[in-house]
Amino acid sequence: MRSLFQRKQIADPSEAPSGGLRRVLGTGDLVMLSIGAVIGAGIFSTLGTAAAGEVMPDGEVIRHGAGPALTLSFLLLGVVCALAALCYAELASMIPQAGSAYAYSYATLGEIIAWIIGWDLILEYAVGNVAVAIAWAGYLNSLLSPWVQIPGWLTHGYYNVQASSDPAIRALLDTAPRVFDIPVLVNLPAFLIILVITWLLVIGVTESTRVNNIMVAVKLVVLAIFVGVGVMHIDMANYTPFAPNGFTGIHQAAAIVFFAYIGFDAISTAAEETKDPQRTMPRGILLGLGVCTIIYVIVGAVATGLIPYQQLKAADPLAHAFEVAGLTKFSWIIALGAVVSMSAVILVFQYGQPRIFYAMARDGLLPPWAARIHPKYRTPHITTIVTGVLVALGALVADDAATYDLTNIGTLSAFLLVCLGVPVLRLKDPSRHRPFKVPFVWPVSLAGAAACLFVMKGLPVHAWERFGIWLAIGLVIYFAYGYRHSVLRHGRPPVELEGPGTPPPAA
Repeated sequence: MRSLFQRKQIADPSEAPSGGLRRVLGTGDLVMLSIGAVIGAGIFSTLGTAAAGEVMPDGEVIRHGAGPALTLSFLLLGVVCALAALCYAELASMIPQAGSAYAYSYATLGEIIAWIIGWDLILEYAVGNVAVAIAWAGYLNSLLSPWVQIPGWLTHGYYNVQASSDPAIRALLDTAPRVFDIPVLVNLPAFLIILVITWLLVIGVTESTRVNNIMVAVKLVVLAIFVGVGVMHIDMANYTPFAPNGFTGIHQAAAIVFFAYIGFDAISTAAEETKDPQRTMPRGILLGLGVCTIIYVIVGAVATGLIPYQQLKAADPLAHAFEVAGLTKFSWIIALGAVVSMSAVILVFQYGQPRIFYAMARDGLLPPWAARIHPKYRTPHITTIVTGVLVALGALVADDAATYDLTNIGTLSAFLLVCLGVPVLRLKDPSRHRPFKVPFVWPVSLAGAAACLFVMKGLPVHAWERFGIWLAIGLVIYFAYGYRHSVLRHGRPPVELEGPGTPPPAA
C-alpha cells in the first residue's frame, strides 16, 4: 500500500533530455492557447441551458436556470478557477513538465493518485472534445444551410439520434440508409474536423499555435460584434427577475457552464514546449483565465438582456438570441464565430491529451510506444494519432449531451487534487525553490478544493454514477498494467523518447 503513494522526484528543468519536446512557446502563445481552449463550446452552446434551466417533456425539472444572474454563475466559477489557477501556477513553475495535473499529483500525492488524475483528464480532453466536435458540426451545418443542405444522416450520430426528443431527428432512424438493416447515422463533419486538427498537431506545435492565434483573433472579433450590436438592443425588463431560482439556480447553472472553463489548464500540458517555463507558465495561466472570465461576464450580461432568458434555450444560444431579437443579418456572423471558436477548442484539447499520455508512458504507466517522439516534427505523434482516431470515432456516433456532465466532474476532481497537492508539497519539500508562490497558501488551496467540491455537488446524480464507473475501469487498467510496469517502483530507466530510426539522446 505504501508503494502506491510513492512520489516521483521533481527533476531540474535544465536536465531535460535533448531528444525531448521543442521549447518554442512564450507568454503570449500561452494566453492565446488559453483563450483558444476556454472561449468555445461553453459560451456558444451551454450558455442557454445555464440561463433557462433544463426541464423534461413531462415537466420534471432536471436543473434550475440562473436567469440573468448567469453573470454571477460566471463570476462564481471565475473565483473557483482562480483559486485552482493559483495552485496550478505554483506547481507549473516548479514542475515544468508535460502532463499537467497528472505530473503535479505524481510529485505531491503519489503514483495511484497521479494515475487517477491522468485517467480523469481523459474525460476533460478526449471525451470533452467529442462534445465540442459535435457542437462544431451543428454550427457548421447552420452556417452552410442557406447554400448547402447536408443530409441529416450525415450530420447526426446514431446515439445522438436515439437520445433526441426532436421528432424530426428521431425520424432519421427510419429514413436513413441501412446496412445489414442497421441505420447509417454518422456525424461526418465532426469526424473530419478531428482528423484535420490531428494532422495539424502531428506536423508541429509552432504551426498549430499560429493557426490557433488566427482563430482566437477571429472569435474575439465575433464576440465583440455580438456585444457591440447586442448592447444597443438590450431591454432592461429582461433583467427582472434577476435570479428567478435564487442561489440554487446560480449554483446549478455554474455546474453547467463549468464546461466553459475546463480548458484553462490545458496550457499546463505545454510546459515542456515553453521557453522559461518557471516565469512563463504562471503568467500564461493567470492572464488567460482573467481575460476569459471578463469576456464571459460581458457576453452573459448582453445575452440575458437581449431577450428573455427562457428563450435562450437553444443549441446555438448566441445566434438564436440575435434571431429572436430581429437581428438576423448578424446571426450568420455568430455562427461563423462559433465554427472558428470551436475549432480552436478542438485544437487545444487535442494538443493536451496526447501529452498526458506521453507523460504517463514515460513513467511506465502506459506502453512505451505512447512516449515516442517524431524524429522530424518533435511531437508525440503516435499518441496524437491514436487520440485523434478515437475522438473522431466517438464524434462520429456519440451523443454530445451525455458527455458534458462527465467531462465537468472529471475536470473538477483534477482541480480539487491539484489544490490539495500544493500544501502537501509545502510540507514534504519546504526548501525547494518556488519561482511562483500561492499567497496565503493554506486558506487559498483549501478554499479552492472546497469550491471545486461545491460545484461538483451541483451536478446530477447520474454524473456521479458514471464517474464512479469510469474510475473503476481506470483502476483495473492500472493494476493490470501500470502497477507492474511503473518506472518509479521498479527502478527501470525511462522509456526511449525517440521515434523509429532515430538514435536515443545522449546521457
